[in-house]
Amino acid sequence: MSSITFFGWSVDYDEDRHLRAEQEPKSGKHYTMYHGTKVQTARSIIQNGFKQSADGMLGPGVYVSRNQKKAERYPLNSPTTDRVVLKLSVDCGKVKRIDKDNHPLQKTWHSQGYDTAWVPPNCGMKAVPSGLEEDCVWDPNRIEVVDIALAPSTTVLVDLKQLLAQSHRQQGPAASSATPGTCQLCKWKIVPAHSTQTCWGCGDTICTLMTQHKCKHWG
Repeated sequence: MSSITFFGWSVDYDEDRHLRAEQEPKSGKHYTMYHGTKVQTARSIIQNGFKQSADGMLGPGVYVSRNQKKAERYPLNSPTTDRVVLKLSVDCGKVKRIDKDNHPLQKTWHSQGYDTAWVPPNCGMKAVPSGLEEDCVWDPNRIEVVDIALAPSTTVLVDLKQLLAQSHRQQGPAASSATPGTCQLCKWKIVPAHSTQTCWGCGDTICTLMTQHKCKHWG
């Protein structure tokens, strides 16, 4: 019998966290979203987390999108050499659809018990001339950076990925209690319960339901 050396894995799950931009999000779900920012701000977000904006089209919150092309436009006045797109896992909580100008809850949705405001694509709002999907998440703690979707250079990409890996290692077990019932490694609900283990090669804590693991020792 021949043997192979196992370095890690990469899988794709057909699961509703990867909704298309035009699909309405369900309350209480985790979704993959994106956020465009400057290089230095990306470093700060990875190390310290997001901060709520003072205001915006949908009021205070963190502005994100399930459409990566939307995130790639930001910051609007920054050159492409200073733009980074962060890939996120967002616990959207209770969602409110805002689909017209001067919506009665356009900036007050959170006071009515909602956690996220969702602007569907091509809804005709003048405040969104691009017609691209947009979300505003009230609580920054509902957002976790999981990867770097776009960087202006390989050097910046490698630097940010290393910073992200370091941040995840520092969070360690403390992060596991942040969202009860959700595995902080694979982001799936722990139903039924599943265990984590240490990678035999690099020593990282891994979960077999993670979409990807590349062993740092062998890979």
